[in-house]
Amino acid sequence: MEFLSDNIAAVSLIALVIAIVITIWRDTNLGTMALALSFVIGVLITGGKVKDVVSGFPTSLLLMLVGVTYFFGIAQTNGTLDKITKYAVKSVKGNVAMLPVVLFFVAFIVSSVGPGQISTSALFAAPVMALAMEVGIPPLLMALVVGNGAQAGAMSPLAPNGVVGKGVLEGMGIFGWDISIWMNMLFSHIVVAAIAYFICGGMKLIRKQKAGGAEFEAMKNIQVEPFTGKQKITLVAIAILILLVIFLKLDLGFTSFILGTILILAQVGNEKDTFKAMPWGAIIMVTGVSVLVNLMSDIGGMELFADIMAKTSTPRTVTLVVGFFSAIISAYASTSGVIMPAFLPMAPMLLEKIGASPDALKGLVSAIVVAGHLTDMSPLSTTGAVFISAAPGNVDRKPLYRGMIYWGFSMSVFGAILVWLMFGILNISV
Repeated sequence: MEFLSDNIAAVSLIALVIAIVITIWRDTNLGTMALALSFVIGVLITGGKVKDVVSGFPTSLLLMLVGVTYFFGIAQTNGTLDKITKYAVKSVKGNVAMLPVVLFFVAFIVSSVGPGQISTSALFAAPVMALAMEVGIPPLLMALVVGNGAQAGAMSPLAPNGVVGKGVLEGMGIFGWDISIWMNMLFSHIVVAAIAYFICGGMKLIRKQKAGGAEFEAMKNIQVEPFTGKQKITLVAIAILILLVIFLKLDLGFTSFILGTILILAQVGNEKDTFKAMPWGAIIMVTGVSVLVNLMSDIGGMELFADIMAKTSTPRTVTLVVGFFSAIISAYASTSGVIMPAFLPMAPMLLEKIGASPDALKGLVSAIVVAGHLTDMSPLSTTGAVFISAAPGNVDRKPLYRGMIYWGFSMSVFGAILVWLMFGILNISV
């Protein structure tokens, strides 16, 4: 036990890796395992107190996830989301192959206006995942394309992550890079969303679209019944939620609870059916992992990663190495809460230690930010988990979970190569 305690940072990293492998192999909930490991590592091995481990529980995240899934659970069970999907198909005149592309840019715009990627994903996930099932778009394709659209707007100067990044950089004495980093995010996410579109079934959709047939003719001429009175009230509530979050900056979770409660009291939805529709397993997964990651930050697990990164970099490869570590850590940790606050201040020091030119700093900063966000479609990150939790009941979550976790971790390699080429080799930072 003394040996484990003396090497607790390494133990925490190894424990998390093993837990991830087990959940993929046995299809168990990573959140429950993360909570168990948090107790073992934080109390039994280190001798800490339970209250210290519990202090890492993400209460605000829990309230947001429960509130949003509760609100949209009402919209799902009373048929509103189903009608929205049918009208969406009707609006593009059956051009199903273009829907994910259009939704990418809509999500980008909404995310950039102020809510950021998590709130935008939470707002979009339920209707777009239902839409995917309704019109035959692979759920993984829809989740990755729309999710990356939301991620593309994450570093807008108005969005929460953009505000965090700007604050960290200004604390380092760097000003005026916010628009540049935001545009670098957009370009990078367009690239990866295009890749996701084609490898997850986009070409098949296009071929089917060109071939036509009864399936697409039916979509062109789809008949949609008018919204009922209860569904119209739900639509108004959805619009109010979006406006309150975007323009008045109200908390998404609490606002969802308020509006959801009003809908239930107005008998617009059935509370029992709504609770049954909520993805409790996904909620436990996200919050449980957050507890373990917070503990790792406290006991040196994240610092260990930083030390390894510094020892394995050269002026030629620093963008590649830092991009990889930013991405792999962000696959299970918060980009705004861990990656940017921890990695950005290290960037100038790292360049100095390896003898790189100070002019490389902007590219390295962009690499950290972009790579850190590219893996956020992993279900271990909030954005990815939101899309899994919002998938309707007729979606098999097992292949969706596996597909997103494979995608998330593949982005740690591809994302690192992408930012290395963009910001380290070609120097095409805006």
